[in-house]
Amino acid sequence: MATGKTFSEGKGTKKVYTLNTGDKMPGVGLGTWQSKPNEVREAVKNALQMGYRHIDTALAYGNEAEVGQGIIDSGVPRSEIWVTTKLDNPWHKRVTEGIASSLKDLKLDYVDLYLMHWPSSTRPDDLKKHYDDWNFVDTWREMQKLLQTGQVRNIGVSNFDQENLEKLLAAESTTVVPAVNQVELHPNHPSPKLIAFNQSKGIHSTAYSCLGSTDSPLYKDPTLLDMAKAKGKTPQQLMLMWGLQRETSVIPKSVTKSRIEANYQLDGWELTQEEMDKLSNLKDRFKVCGDGWLPVKVFFGNDE
Repeated sequence: MATGKTFSEGKGTKKVYTLNTGDKMPGVGLGTWQSKPNEVREAVKNALQMGYRHIDTALAYGNEAEVGQGIIDSGVPRSEIWVTTKLDNPWHKRVTEGIASSLKDLKLDYVDLYLMHWPSSTRPDDLKKHYDDWNFVDTWREMQKLLQTGQVRNIGVSNFDQENLEKLLAAESTTVVPAVNQVELHPNHPSPKLIAFNQSKGIHSTAYSCLGSTDSPLYKDPTLLDMAKAKGKTPQQLMLMWGLQRETSVIPKSVTKSRIEANYQLDGWELTQEEMDKLSNLKDRFKVCGDGWLPVKVFFGNDE
């Protein structure tokens, strides 16, 4: 099971990550989790017109149709946009139907990256139960087949701790190393060990909830606030730059035009190594996304 290396080029909004497939993914994208339908269409349009070239969505968000319309409204050619979407947990036994549903709603012929949203093969008839005869290894086996259909350019995973990644990579049916592992990453959940493990396997890390999500404790952190004031930047800009300089792509979510624009003002400045270290060592720890709502445990507390 050969895999290519991952590497990056460029800085700020020009940063591009070359995945293990050789495809180049823009480092800064727009996240759309928890974005309301009528807001997300406008947000996607605005982001693309401002220069964003990476849009992240998911079947589970229930907003793919609006995201797709926002892409059309932007007037930006499809060939210039990187689109990521995800297979929802109750669709693990219906991978071909899952991608078909997403493509139909997005009004696209293909997506650039298709992720397994969670390593949980949830029964659609009872979301509190997991299939007895199926797990994420089986789902990945089916996702690999999509690469031959032209419907997806790259496949990857999301919310995979090292333990589950090791299981996936060790499986006999696994012939494709995930191109990306999209996980929660911010200064209060930095997960350096998981990022290092991903890198060691040629898997790129994308940071979701990279701003710590709404009403985050981070926005009261004196170290972050003092640093932002001293640099004349917003706390959000510092966290995005921190993510990029750790060699992770970032997908900040916003529906507010002014914030979407501010989050993209990442050119012409950087964080020093001392500033990076300070942000990487904030004392508080919290997770935005837990696994208590899933029928199986997927976070094992070993990613620090």
